[in-house]
Amino acid sequence: MNTYELIIAVSAIIIISFVFNIVAKRTNIPSVLMLIALGVCIKEFAGSKFSTETFADPGILEIIGNVGLVMIVLEAALDLNLKRDKLGMIFRSFFVALLALVGSAFAIAYIIMFAIPGDTSLYQGLIYAVPLSIMSSAIIIPSVGGLKGHKKEFMVYESTFSDILGIMFFYFLLGADPNASTAQIAGDVALNVVETVVLSVIISYILVYIFQKLTTQVKLFLVISVLMLLYGLGKKFHLSSLLIILTFGLILNNTHIFFRGRLNKIVNKDTVKPILHDFHILTLESAFVVRTFFFVLFGMFISLGSIVDWKVALISLAIVVALFVVRLILLKLIERRDIVPQLYIAPRGLITILLFFVIDGHVDKDGINHLKIANFDTGILLFVILITSIVMTIGLIAYRGDNIKNVLLSQVPGIKVDKNKDGLHDDFEKTIEENVENSDFNSFSNDESE
Repeated sequence: MNTYELIIAVSAIIIISFVFNIVAKRTNIPSVLMLIALGVCIKEFAGSKFSTETFADPGILEIIGNVGLVMIVLEAALDLNLKRDKLGMIFRSFFVALLALVGSAFAIAYIIMFAIPGDTSLYQGLIYAVPLSIMSSAIIIPSVGGLKGHKKEFMVYESTFSDILGIMFFYFLLGADPNASTAQIAGDVALNVVETVVLSVIISYILVYIFQKLTTQVKLFLVISVLMLLYGLGKKFHLSSLLIILTFGLILNNTHIFFRGRLNKIVNKDTVKPILHDFHILTLESAFVVRTFFFVLFGMFISLGSIVDWKVALISLAIVVALFVVRLILLKLIERRDIVPQLYIAPRGLITILLFFVIDGHVDKDGINHLKIANFDTGILLFVILITSIVMTIGLIAYRGDNIKNVLLSQVPGIKVDKNKDGLHDDFEKTIEENVENSDFNSFSNDESE
C-alpha cells in the first residue's frame, strides 16, 4: 500500500465510524460491534491489498488500546460532577463495580477450570477471568446518552470504576506470587492504592495550577503528553496509573470542591472554565479516533473459525449467565431501586481485549509464559463481547418502549416500517431526546448557568 492509499483508507474508516455512531444513536446497537465487523470485512475481502498481517499486530493494538484507555477515562472524569447529593450514588456504584468484579472473576475462573480441558490452576483461571469481568466504559459511555439523570450517572460511574478496579486487580494478580496468601495479596493491593491516591492528588493539584497559568496557544496536547508520561511511569513503578488520570480529570472538572479556603486564591475559575471546555472537546474527539482504530484492528485480528465451534459457544454462554446473575444479585442488594435498564448494560470491550493481549505476551523470568492456558480459545472472548453487547442493545431499545424488530429494520434501506399504521415510514431517530454529544456537554452547560 502506498502513502496515498493509506491516507484514503484511514480517512474512509473515520468517516464510516462517524456513520456508525449515527446508526448507534438511532438503534442503540453499539458502534463497537460495527467497527469490529468492518475490521473482519477488511481482513476477509481486502487482506492482501491493505496488508492486514502488518496492521493487525498485537503490539500495535496494545499501544492504541493504552492510549485509548487514558483518553476514555479522562473523558469520563471530565463528565463527572461531584456534588454532596450524589455521594450516595457514587458509593453505591463503586461497591457494585467492586463486588461484581470480584464475584464475576471467581465464578468465571471456576467455569474455565471446569469446562476447559487441562490442569488449570485457580490463579490462571483468575488471570483469564478478570478481563472478562470488566465492564467496558468505551461502549457504555457513548451508549447511555439517551438515559437521563440517575441511571446515566450511575452507569458512567460504575463503568469507570469497573475499568480502574479491574485493571488494578489484573496487574496485581500478574505481579503477585502465585503461592502467596490472599491476605498478602490484599495487603499489597491496599498499600499500592493508598500510595497512588496520595501521589495522584498531589500531581493533579500541581497540574491544574500550572494548566491555568499557561498563556501559550498550544497547551492541550502538552497536558495530555504529561498525563501519558505519568501513565507510563506509573506502569513502570507498578502503580495504579489510571487513578492519576481519573483524579486529574475530577479535580479539573470540580475546582469549586478541591480548591477551597486558602487554595481558592491560587485558581482562577473563570480562566479554567473555557480551558476545560476546549479540553473536553479534545478528549472527546481523541477518544473517538483511538476507539475507532482499536476496534477495527481488533476485527482484523479475529479468526472466524472459532465462531462455529459449539463448545466455545456453550462456555461463552455460561460465562455470560454468570456475569448477569452476579450483577442481578448485587443491583438488587445495593441499588435496590429500579434496576432496568442498568441490569442489561454490562458489555465487555476495549479493556477485556487489551488485557488478553497482555496475557498472551507475558513472559516470566525463565522466558516461559506460565499464565497461558493452552486450550483456551479466543473465540470465547469474541462471543462474550458480542452477546453482552447484544443484550445491552435489546435492553436499551426495550427500555425506550420501541419494538426491537422495527427499530432494526428501519435502518435497512428500502424496508418500510409503519408501526402506527399511518401509511408513512416511521422515524425512530426522534425517540431519543438527547444524543451522546448533547449529553456530554450538559454538565458543562449546567456549571456555566450556576
